[in-house]
This record gives sequence, structure tokens and C-alpha cells, in this order.
Amino acid sequence: MRVNHQAFFYSLFVARLADQILLFLVPLVVFQTTHQVSWSGLAFFIETLPRYLVFPFFGALCDRISPLRLMRISQTIRALVCFGGVLAYALFGGIGWLIALSALCGVLTSQGLVAREVMLPRIFSTQQFQRVLAYSQLADQLGFVLGPMLAALLLGLWRWEWVVAATGVLFLLADGALLLWQHMSGFRADAPPSAAPGHWTLPLRIALRHVLVLPGLKKIVLLAAAENLVIGVTLATSAAMVTGFHAQSDRYYAGLQTAGAVATVVILLAIARNAWRAEMLGRVAFVSICAGGVIAGASAAPWGYALGFLLIVGFDKMFNVYIRSARQKIIPPQDYGKTTGVIILLNNMTQPLAGLLVGVFSARTQTGPLIVALAVAMGGIGAAVSVGSALLRRKRALVLGE
Repeated sequence: MRVNHQAFFYSLFVARLADQILLFLVPLVVFQTTHQVSWSGLAFFIETLPRYLVFPFFGALCDRISPLRLMRISQTIRALVCFGGVLAYALFGGIGWLIALSALCGVLTSQGLVAREVMLPRIFSTQQFQRVLAYSQLADQLGFVLGPMLAALLLGLWRWEWVVAATGVLFLLADGALLLWQHMSGFRADAPPSAAPGHWTLPLRIALRHVLVLPGLKKIVLLAAAENLVIGVTLATSAAMVTGFHAQSDRYYAGLQTAGAVATVVILLAIARNAWRAEMLGRVAFVSICAGGVIAGASAAPWGYALGFLLIVGFDKMFNVYIRSARQKIIPPQDYGKTTGVIILLNNMTQPLAGLLVGVFSARTQTGPLIVALAVAMGGIGAAVSVGSALLRRKRALVLGE
């Protein structure tokens, strides 16, 4: 990557660092306050559901408004939300302010993510897109590595509300880095084409038609939705499983998350430096995540849970590289924003669903079997999609043979 693009990836890193601090704080603080796994699951559901529901709207917005402008708006308002949430807690009290500000920041994170998805092919149009995705995922993972460590360190020094205020400062730094990159690179996003006349639901209908009609798009949507079942249940229960069921310390929990992120960084560096086929990456990652869910849920020992956890989070971003590179080849450029927004919603609705299931089946004796059940469901969906694709290819071959 060229030197004048370093500030762009630095902005991605700092924004992910801040977002990861919030994701680390919510389930941990809620569990420590209530001592109930069910409340952690419900808090995760409330925190994640809004960020996925808004993806179609923000995707359509990226086809009408400069995605660079939307990225800057996202980071600036997230900083203001953090400061406002801390002020509201100081005035009125209550743990609900942490969940509310995290949910609102999640919505704004969605805006930034879709804008980034639309911008990446434009910024790096002359480079291999799979490598670009690996580098952008590396920026994410470095934030994922340091986010839990920084959150645990700050929680040892300050109360959670001061950690949230520091997170707001990080969002401002991310926006400053993006502004610096724009100045250094001279990048100017093309003006989005004028919106075609029609009903306000037209972008959504176009996106859904693409999902249903474009060859291969339904397959990657189903596979990503299945994978996010296991990712969702892991995120919703990791704090409770490590610090509650397995009776480990907060520092151990932060270290485990850091180890998973470090493993992901190593995997992504390998992807960036080698020209592996995307289909192979998808298969390896899918099987590893499925196996990790079974191991984490079935193990009664901390080391067994740790092994399963590392498989899940370590190969998650590899699978994301496969999904994002596959859909970039399929979706028409003029509809990329609106279609990507709908696909991200469909892919990730299973994450808050997993959090809701944790809230319903929250007893200690049920959390492990629930993780195993969702991992098995993921494997079943993957097998069904593979068999369906093979049968479809065979039918097409027979038709062409005639």
C-alpha cells in the first residue's frame, strides 16, 4: 500500500479500537452489575440489533451521498454520543446509558462500514482487491487486538464512564486521520449519480432482486448468516463463560480476546502475502469456525473453551475476506451500496438472534449446549448449501450436454 494511504488505514484502526472498547465494556459491565448471563445476552441483543437494521438504509444512502462524507459524519457523531452518554449518566445514573450509547454508536458504525465498503473499490481500483480486503481487515484486527487490552487497562484505573469518554476522544482522532489522508492523497470521491425517480422502496427492491436473481449471491448470504450464528453466540456469552462458568479473571478474558485477534492478524498477513483462491479460504474458515463452536460449547475446561474461541475468532475475518471478495465480483457497481447494505443485514441478523437465544436459554448448564447446537446448525446450513450448489451445477451441465 502506498505511503499516502497509511493515514486511511490508521483511521480504520483507531475507529475499530474505539468500537471494540465499547463492545468489550457492555457485556462485561452488565454481567458484573447483574451477575446474570441472561442480562448479558439481552444487552448484546439490544446493542447489536439496531446496527444491523439500518444497513439497507445506509447502503442506499451511499449510492446518493459521498461515502467519504458519510464516514466522517459517522466518526464525529460517535464521539458526541460517547460524551453525551457520559453526561447523561452523571446527571441521571443507571447502567442503561451504557447500553443505549453503545447501541447508537453501533448504528453509526454501520454507516461507516457501508461507506467504507463502497469506497474501497474506488480508492484501490488498480490493486488486487483480495489484498486490499486483507489489509483493511488487518486494520480492524489491530483494533481488535488492542481494544480489549486497552479497555481492561483503563477499567483498572477508571470507572467505565471515563473509559467511554476516552473512547469518544479516539473517534475524534479517527476522523482527524481520515481528514489527513484525504489531504495527503488528493482523493476525491466521484459525485454519486442522480437518484432515479421512483418510490422510496425502489433501492430496497433493486437490492432484493439482485440477491434473488444474481448467480451465487444467495449462496454467500446463507453461508454468512450461518457463520454469524456461531459468531453471535460467542460474542454474547464470552464474558459470562470465561469469567462466570469457567471462573477466570477479567485479565484472562482480555488476554483470550487478544490471543484470538493476534491469530487473526497472522492469518490475514498470510492472505495479503499469498495469492490463495477465495473459495479455498471460504472452505477452510467455515469448517474451522464450525469446529470451534462445537469445541467451545462442549468443553468443561477453560483450555477447551479457549481453543474453540481461538478457532472461531481467528478464522472469522478470513471468512469475511472470502464473502466480501465474492460479492464484489457479483454486484453491479451502480447498485453496490444498496445491495451491500441489504446483504449485510441478511448476513448479520443471526447475530442478535443468537443473543436473544442466550437470553432465553441462559442457565449455566444450557449455555454450552446452546453453543454446540448453533455450531451444528451452521454446519447443517453449509452442507445443505454445498449439496444444493452441486446439484444445480449438475443440472446445468446436463442441460448444456443436451
